[in-house]
Parts: sequence; C-alpha cells; structure tokens
Amino acid sequence: MRTHDARFAGMVTAVMLAAVVVGEPAAMGVTTATEAQHRPECTVPSLPGHVVDVTLADTGSRMMSGGPGPQDTRMRLSVTPATVPAGTVSLRVANTGALAHEVLVLPLPSGQTVGQREPGSDQRVDEADSLGEASHDCAAGKGEGIAPDSKGWITLTLRPGRYELVCNFPDHYARGMYAELDVTGR
Repeated sequence: MRTHDARFAGMVTAVMLAAVVVGEPAAMGVTTATEAQHRPECTVPSLPGHVVDVTLADTGSRMMSGGPGPQDTRMRLSVTPATVPAGTVSLRVANTGALAHEVLVLPLPSGQTVGQREPGSDQRVDEADSLGEASHDCAAGKGEGIAPDSKGWITLTLRPGRYELVCNFPDHYARGMYAELDVTGR
C-alpha cells in the first residue's frame, strides 16, 4: 500500500511541476514567491503637485500555479482623491495584485461615463488620446508594466475636465480596471 501511495504522490508532484513549467507564471504576469523575495523594495520619490494614489488590484482563484484564469479574475482600479485642482498632478500607482498592470490617462468625453469605451479585437481600448501613462516598474513613465507588489508613477499637467484612468492590458478594461479622475478649475 505504501508503494502505491508513494507513486501517487510522485505523479501528483510531476503533474504540478509540469503545470508550472507549461504555465510559465512569470510570462503570465504572476510573480512567484522566490521572485518577490529577491525584488528590492520600490520607493516612490517625493512627487510634485497634487498627488493621486492609484491602486491596481486583481483577485481570483489560482490553480496550483497557473495563476488566475480569465473567467475567475476580478480586477479593480481605484483613485484617492478622485478630484484634484488643475495643474501639476502626480499619479502614485501601487499594484497590489498578482498580475502586471498599467495606468493610462484618457480624456473622458462629455456625456460619457467610465467603463463605456468599446475594446477592439485586441481586447484593448483606443489609447490614441492618452495624455500619459504609468507603466514602468519602480520608475516614472512608460514601460512594460508595473509588476505585482510594486509601484510606478507619472507627473502630468492636467486642465480642468474629466479623465478616465485605465489599465489597457488585454481584457483588463473589460474586467473593470477603470476609474474617473475629475480635475477642477483653480
């Protein structure tokens, strides 16, 4: 009986290892415990202007290591404060999720509310009017994405108006990664 149990345990371990190798968690934006241990602490410098804290989050069930599946992942982008005066505005972005994310700043047309943009066939919204983005891991500006448990930032000059902050990685907008930022006249 013990031989059978040992073989079964060995087969389960082999299947789990195969899932990790095939799934390649890092390529899917999932950070392993070892990677998180070896990453240096990301410190955001003092930022100019009115600082808006942006939090990026995703939650969902995880298979042994394949990461969140597309159907069971909930995503969120939140801003605090949601209203700032016009002028210099800095976004301090913290990714608290298990996947890489980004933040783009898009003007919000009159009469439109957040979450109404239509993603294209690539599962992304049109970002041609973007005023800037925070997508560099532990740095300012544009990059390949902000890693889990890391930060990014950007400073912009914003006129009075309504803006939609979005994560434009494929399917993230459709899963709820957007929020409104209102910029008031001085």
